[in-house]
Amino acid sequence: MHTLYSMQASGNCYKLRLAMAQLGVAFRLVDVDTLKGETRTPAFLAMNANGKIPLLKLESGEYLPESNAALFYLAEGSALIPDDRLHRARMLQWMFFEQYSHEPYIAVARMWRSYVPGGLEEKADQFPVWEKNGYQALDIMEEHLSTQPYFAGEAYCLADIALYAYTHMANQGGFDLSRYPHIRHWLQRVADQPGHVPLSWRPET
Repeated sequence: MHTLYSMQASGNCYKLRLAMAQLGVAFRLVDVDTLKGETRTPAFLAMNANGKIPLLKLESGEYLPESNAALFYLAEGSALIPDDRLHRARMLQWMFFEQYSHEPYIAVARMWRSYVPGGLEEKADQFPVWEKNGYQALDIMEEHLSTQPYFAGEAYCLADIALYAYTHMANQGGFDLSRYPHIRHWLQRVADQPGHVPLSWRPET
């Protein structure tokens, strides 16, 4: 059985819980609180020198960090990875977009606004930057979703999981999705997928 080192409120960790729920992959959950420095302990750094979660411990005993890499490992051979070569590349394109153009602004604004005490005041000078770049990412997503139902074509895939995680709670970072009808319809399509679970879901122990 895999083991997931995870923080319940983290969207990056939620990606893996959602994918494993939809794939029917059994796993054990170990809670790790980054805000309390629990990823910087010698024991954790011995598992992931980068000191971040999520961290997936495979049945083999090997460790796999980075949420999107772990998603790809878990979904290998499933319908969550397109068979078509170009669609598979499109999936990766949007997964890279999520980590470089979306998560650094929407997720970070959410963390400092909603989870770090005094974060609004401490990072007041950063919020305009996060807002500008976060809305830019949402604009790109809205335009893309005006032409197709999912990010890599007609079928739900890992790119949708990756982008859903923080987009569906973007309001917690101060982002208003009311002006994005295509994103809102896409969010509902993702939520309607078989096996979908909410952020609060935990596997049975």
